Amino acid sequence: MILHSLDRKIINHLQGGFPLTENPWDHLSRQLDIPVDEIICRIGRMTSEGVLSRFGPIYNAEKMGGGLTLAATRVEPDRYEEVTEIINAFDEVAHNYARDHELNMWFVIATETPEGIQQVIDRIEAQTGLKVFNMPKQEEYFLELKFEV
Repeated sequence: MILHSLDRKIINHLQGGFPLTENPWDHLSRQLDIPVDEIICRIGRMTSEGVLSRFGPIYNAEKMGGGLTLAATRVEPDRYEEVTEIINAFDEVAHNYARDHELNMWFVIATETPEGIQQVIDRIEAQTGLKVFNMPKQEEYFLELKFEV
């Protein structure tokens, strides 16, 4: 996919964060020298076309009293698409990744309470018929990873 230079400019700038101001779009418009409606339109298009997987805040569920975990399951290739749709339909599933590993589907679960993690895992297992492995973090590190596009 070929990105327009303005798309690249928006992506590269927003990797540093979204402004938390009274008028964030106006703030971005001034910083990028791009009209507000064009920024919003380009972000919407890139999201709908899959250039951006999502556009929105990331909350720290644990600091808000919720639960957060990495989970994985083993899916046969002929069921992969079906299981992906089932798991992605859960509001609590934030990310879903294919991996070249015995456990070939990995996903992040974020819930309103720590106990909610097991409840979501139980529901996923019931709907898919697959064992879900819960892998809660033991320690957290911050890496500020940005990709220049």
